[in-house]
Amino acid sequence: MNSLEKFEPKIDRAERSALVLGGMFLLLCVLLAFTGLIDTQRAFQSYLFSYVFWFSIPLGCMALLMMHHLTGGWWGYPIRRLLEAGTRTCLVMAVLFIPILFGIKRLYPWTQWAVDKPTDPSLHFKTMYLTESLFVVRAVIYFAIWLTIVYFLNKWSYEQDQTGNTRLASVLEAFSGPGLILWGIAVTYSAIDWVMSIEPIWFSTIYGMLFMVVEALAAMAFVIFVLRLLSNSVPIKNVVTASQFNDLGNLMLAFVMLWAYLSFSQFLIIWAGNLKDEIPWYMARAFGGWGALAIFLMIMHFAVPFLLLLQRGVKRRLHVLATLTGMMVVLTLIDVYWLVVPAFQSERSAPHLHASDLLAVIGIGGIWVGTYIWQLKKMPLLPLHDPRFEGALQHEHGD
Repeated sequence: MNSLEKFEPKIDRAERSALVLGGMFLLLCVLLAFTGLIDTQRAFQSYLFSYVFWFSIPLGCMALLMMHHLTGGWWGYPIRRLLEAGTRTCLVMAVLFIPILFGIKRLYPWTQWAVDKPTDPSLHFKTMYLTESLFVVRAVIYFAIWLTIVYFLNKWSYEQDQTGNTRLASVLEAFSGPGLILWGIAVTYSAIDWVMSIEPIWFSTIYGMLFMVVEALAAMAFVIFVLRLLSNSVPIKNVVTASQFNDLGNLMLAFVMLWAYLSFSQFLIIWAGNLKDEIPWYMARAFGGWGALAIFLMIMHFAVPFLLLLQRGVKRRLHVLATLTGMMVVLTLIDVYWLVVPAFQSERSAPHLHASDLLAVIGIGGIWVGTYIWQLKKMPLLPLHDPRFEGALQHEHGD
């Protein structure tokens, strides 16, 4: 029996509302672009930015789930099902990637290199790598890797619930090591293809790692927020302890610190190098309105959560921790906006929120959240026969 059945009417309404709202907003975005009421190129840009943000959550869920299987820590016990549900939304995100393929010529300047050959010798290799056909082939490979990982992680987890086979815990652990390596490779190259190549002259050697941390941070913040919403449901309220909340808060703190470290390292190396191919990326983001947004992210995305997550009382109270993580989900959206959108605008222009941004964020988000709720209902909220944690459920039922 799924632990959510008691709340099924409310859950079903939330699922339907999210899917309907998401579908309506995406359809409205398409209609406005088709009729010329909003710029078609801008609509594709908004779609890409929104897609990168929403896809960061299931990708982060995938990494956290494999980390949990590798470490076997109690921190992952209350959120394992929430992470698994997040990974199962990857198929929907694969379908939602198709509009990006239709807008490839409007999003990526390197698509014009076949017409206007670049004269810079340093771009010769990039012209071989950045072609439309290879872009599509690589995207297929990325999704094949992710969907394969998702399939086996959920298949063996379901079998563990059904059969109680204790050997499957070791199988999941053995699979997660190579799975994390493949996941990291796919995330790195997809970040290069989908985001960094918007500005094909610029490059950063830690760009892929930065996106890995953004995804892990977004996923952790999201599942803690969902855990708070489900904290009054059985069996979570009888099993999950303040100590586990504290562990989740500590992991959040680690991701916040790692995000700040990688962001500052990239800035320091590029700014100190002052190379003409690298410094324009920060010139477009460090002055005017974009500079103010960067300072806002330094304070709200790092300083504030860092200071709060140092407090034991914050981490051991789920309602306080969930408020902070809900804020972090929104701040991750702003962070992705800061990373992606300036690439489409002229240097030192100010941030300007377009109607298409709002439509795309809510549209893709509604479809993703609706799909997530649908997947969350499919399995019990806690693993049933994981040998590392089975005693917790036995204690709950008095066995």
